[in-house]
Amino acid sequence: MATVEKMPMLAEGYERLTAEVRHLKTIERPLIIEAIEVARGHGDLSENAEYHAAKERQGQVEAQIADIDDRLSRAMIIDPTTLSGDKIVFGATVHLVDENDKPVKYQIVGQTEADARVGRISYNSPLGRALIGRSVGDDVEVSTPSGDRYYAVEKIEFI
Repeated sequence: MATVEKMPMLAEGYERLTAEVRHLKTIERPLIIEAIEVARGHGDLSENAEYHAAKERQGQVEAQIADIDDRLSRAMIIDPTTLSGDKIVFGATVHLVDENDKPVKYQIVGQTEADARVGRISYNSPLGRALIGRSVGDDVEVSTPSGDRYYAVEKIEFI
């Protein structure tokens, strides 16, 4: 029997996915159904580009809905404020210093919530995997596509 792999995510990521699937089901679906009906009214379906485009969009939206529903069903919501400890875990906010003594701050989040530009990295990313389980004072070496990077863990917060 196959086991279902849980997907850790923050409550805000869960809410964002819920809002996205709600939009797809209540706004996009009806618009596509309407477009299909209008296109059907134009006659011969075999040469009806509008109809084929609407059907293709319908398939894309249904696939998106199925994917998001799957993620939501496997979601394991984690509240970082309830965590504590001296090791980096999912949800922790980590203050690092890179090899150029430049301070950087990242929060370890789920795959769907990751956005490095705003300081959120996936627990599955090279840096996220390297940080999990580390403590303040640890040196971390990460192999990335742009080369090896080095960091020192300065502070761990659960906010």
